[in-house]
Amino acid sequence: MNVLFFDLETQRTFDEVGGRHNIHKLMLAAAVTYSTADETFRHYTEETVNQLVEDLKAADLVVGFNVLRFDYVVLRAYTPERLEQIIPTVDMLDDIHERLGFRVSLDNLASTTLGMTKSADGLQSVRWFREGRIQQVLDYCQQDVEVTRRLYEYGQRHRHLKYRDRNYRTKQVPVAWKVRGPRSRGVPV
Repeated sequence: MNVLFFDLETQRTFDEVGGRHNIHKLMLAAAVTYSTADETFRHYTEETVNQLVEDLKAADLVVGFNVLRFDYVVLRAYTPERLEQIIPTVDMLDDIHERLGFRVSLDNLASTTLGMTKSADGLQSVRWFREGRIQQVLDYCQQDVEVTRRLYEYGQRHRHLKYRDRNYRTKQVPVAWKVRGPRSRGVPV
C-alpha cells in the first residue's frame, strides 16, 4: 500500500491574485511527496507537475493539511481533473475544523503535539521562489510533509492531537481521520 503525504508551495500570494477565491491562480512553485511504499521523498517543480499529478492519482491514499481546499485547487491550473473527486484523501485540517469549528495551524499542532516548529511560512517561500532559491522552497516544503506525516501517525496512535488555544492553554482535539473522495484502496486510516 502506498500512502502519499503531500504539500506544495506557490509562486504568488493571495494579494497578487485577487484573494482567496482565486487559489487556482497562485501557480505551483514546488511540491514534495513522501511515499510509504518506498519511504522516499520526491520533489517536483512546475516543470514536473504532470508527474506530481500522476503520482497523486496512483497513490492508495493521499494525506495532507488543507489539501482539499488549497493544494488540489492550485493544481487545477495544470489538470482538468477534479483531484478531490478521484483521489482517496485525508485532509487533516478538514477533520480538525469539523471537530472544533475553527481552524488550527499546522505550526500550532506541530509545536504543541510534537515539539517541532516550522522553519518558515508561505510568504517566505514565495520570496525564496522569486529569488531563485528553489532548493530552500523544496526543503521547507519537505519539512511540512514530514510534520504532516508525524502528526498523522501520532493521531492514528493516540486518537488525538494537541494545540494551544487563544489563551495559550494546551488542549486536545480527538481525531479519527476521514477519507474523502472515492473509497480508500484498502489503506487503514
